[in-house]
Amino acid sequence: MAPGKLRGTIQNDVLKEYIARGTYIFPPAESMRLITDIFSFCGANVPKWNTISISGYHIREAGSTAPQEVGFTLADGIAYVEAALRAGLAVDDFAPRLSFFFNSHNDLLEEVAKFRAARRLWARIMRDRFGAMKPESRMLRFHTQTGGSTLTAQQPDNNIVRVTIQTLAAVLGGTQSLHTNSRDEALALPSEDSVRIALRTQQIVASESGVTNTVDPLAGSWYVEHLTDTIEARAAEYIERIDALGGMVRAIEEGYPQRQIQEAAYACQREIESGDRVVVGVNSYRIEEPPPSGLLRVDPSLEQSQRAKLDAVKSGRDSGAVRNALAVLEKTAGTSGNLMPPIIECVRRYATLGEICGVLRRVFGEYRPRVIL
Repeated sequence: MAPGKLRGTIQNDVLKEYIARGTYIFPPAESMRLITDIFSFCGANVPKWNTISISGYHIREAGSTAPQEVGFTLADGIAYVEAALRAGLAVDDFAPRLSFFFNSHNDLLEEVAKFRAARRLWARIMRDRFGAMKPESRMLRFHTQTGGSTLTAQQPDNNIVRVTIQTLAAVLGGTQSLHTNSRDEALALPSEDSVRIALRTQQIVASESGVTNTVDPLAGSWYVEHLTDTIEARAAEYIERIDALGGMVRAIEEGYPQRQIQEAAYACQREIESGDRVVVGVNSYRIEEPPPSGLLRVDPSLEQSQRAKLDAVKSGRDSGAVRNALAVLEKTAGTSGNLMPPIIECVRRYATLGEICGVLRRVFGEYRPRVIL
């Protein structure tokens, strides 16, 4: 799509203003362009590289339920696979290198069931919907980060316990890798001591708890199996609804997942405020606390230091080579050519991320969410 054109209908004056300012709405083909180019390039050049991390973390952080996290994340995955197939890629060539990224919250057994449901549902989607033949193409390999939105500024040491529960849930649910948040992240960037405690939490669970000695250790538990079935069914319902809307890109344009997450977040907040959902130290078991101490304070001089380093890179690079590389990128972006080789060349010539993205904005436009009235 040439710059200045808009896919869809101008719905209100806000969108008219976006156009007047020179910003646009990405059409689905261009919103997936970088994804499919990465799949194609990496499949040929770095075949063992995990090409994408399909994230549900931000969905849960925004307030979604566990079934919504699974349903919306896998719907994103479906959109990526469909885009790759439209670009002419074979599913068994790129699907084995897809990876996912989930959140882990405090309800231990629900979280274990969530991870189990996601794996089972994705395997079925890849087999039945996309005809994937390789077992590796049906695997849902995922990274987990503990829940940032569950951390409290009140009694921050309680967050050590929360993170431990969330870590255990992720491991029992089969995560391949894990990030544990630090106890003081509701107050500041974590201190070194807090980061060490978070790291030791992982190491104790991995080395001392015994839960890593067997695969899927809670399989066969009546309650866990029931929760797994329930979450899988509810997540599948969200995917069916998104399919009926025309896919995840169209659903996002219509505001469907945003509304569902907003409603879930609002319901959760109401439960906390009413006391129906207990948050220890926030609405129950409160104490008088002194102001927090030992928080990390970032030295403002670091910004100036980083600016100086950037200026030094720019002054020392071959400016002509940078301009030529960016020009090739701009030309390629206007065609169907793969964007990865010219992007890599720009990096080799020390073009900055801002300069590279600026070129893509000029060609593709800048995404703005539709305003749903």
